[in-house]
Amino acid sequence: MRICSLLPSATEIVYALGLGDQLVGVSHECDFPPDATSKPTVIRSVFDPSRLSSFEIDHTVRERLRRGEGVYTIDLDRLREARPDLILTQELCDVCAVPYREVKRAVEQLDSRPHLLSFSPLLLGDVLQDIRRVGEATGRRERAESMVKHLQSRIDQVISRVAGAAGRPKTFCVEWVDPIYAAGHWVPEMVEMAGGIDGLGRKGKPSIPIKWERVVRYAPEVVILMGCGFDVERNIRELSLLTRLSGWGDLPAVKRGWVYAVNASAYFSRSGPRLVDGLELLASILHPDLFPGAMSAEAARQIRGDELCGHG
Repeated sequence: MRICSLLPSATEIVYALGLGDQLVGVSHECDFPPDATSKPTVIRSVFDPSRLSSFEIDHTVRERLRRGEGVYTIDLDRLREARPDLILTQELCDVCAVPYREVKRAVEQLDSRPHLLSFSPLLLGDVLQDIRRVGEATGRRERAESMVKHLQSRIDQVISRVAGAAGRPKTFCVEWVDPIYAAGHWVPEMVEMAGGIDGLGRKGKPSIPIKWERVVRYAPEVVILMGCGFDVERNIRELSLLTRLSGWGDLPAVKRGWVYAVNASAYFSRSGPRLVDGLELLASILHPDLFPGAMSAEAARQIRGDELCGHG
């Protein structure tokens, strides 16, 4: 079978099911596992976000969508050359990946008619179900079921361990800094499973812009910077946009030094198997007494001292 994956989470699922050798096309963001970067790229972004600020990225995306223009382009010639039997795509977010309608239009221009398998996960259970769907479509049903059982076991272990926690800290997961967005979809659910309270995000619903005054009133005990698609270092750079806001220094999270930058691209933004790694990471942040052990620098970093005041 010849498979094209148009989103990073699906690419991770394909490799996890042992189908990497059947992958003949990926998106520009498919970078895990590393072998995925060697595959032909059939999707590209129309701009380079690494060269723009958070505000500029948000403005560019909004303007293009307002004009009815996409954020991604499909390389139709490469897609033809790939001759896929199966294309993995999504219908969840026009900002995070190429829209389904554009994929469908591209497929209609191919000589063949590959099968389209689209994902719209809202919660962790949906992600596990998507793994099963890929397994079913590729003849790897048993391997997919085994993988799902293992992931579910890890989820259950986290939930069981935090059940005995002394408290559940109020948590603010910052999905975007300029403008400020509270995380949505599976992230508030993950916070709940990890033993926290997310009073600003919306479980199972899209992330939303939020007024800073509401954050101050909420008084989070933990702040986690998880800018969509950003790694640890980029999220740390975003911190200066928050430290200049009125009331930042008065937040309980800042006073106690419980502000973290995480690798959102790997563990929170993508609806793939590594969300379970993200759940375990969250649990270690919220309840370090129950989940001891140093966090890897690649996964997360606790921000302390002068950096919290914007002097780092």
